[in-house]
Amino acid sequence: QVQLVDSGGGSVQAGGSLRLACAASGRAFSTSVMGWFRQALGTEREFVAAIGWSGDTNYADSVKGRFTISRDSAKNTMYLQMNSLKPEDTAVYYCAAGGSLYGSSRTYDYWGSGTQVTVSS
Repeated sequence: QVQLVDSGGGSVQAGGSLRLACAASGRAFSTSVMGWFRQALGTEREFVAAIGWSGDTNYADSVKGRFTISRDSAKNTMYLQMNSLKPEDTAVYYCAAGGSLYGSSRTYDYWGSGTQVTVSS
């Protein structure tokens, strides 16, 4: 029922900013929990941020104060604004839908194909 296309990745210097987008198709978008996960080379996929249908949010400690998750139901799009980027933020970022606000990646039903974020020192 839901298909996701993530975009907006790129290469930036430490301290820079990027804005990721996740375009969703499907009737369930406005009522689904959505989130962002990332996976660095040689590591496990880790939680970044999530947003509920009512606008409640959850962030990993490593990105609190730097990243902001949002969603625009009218445009069927979720965003991740990333500021003050650090080299350790380098990873493939994946958007996901259908999970739990405080759940792991295993709770999500739909996934984008990923977008690369590279932060150089």
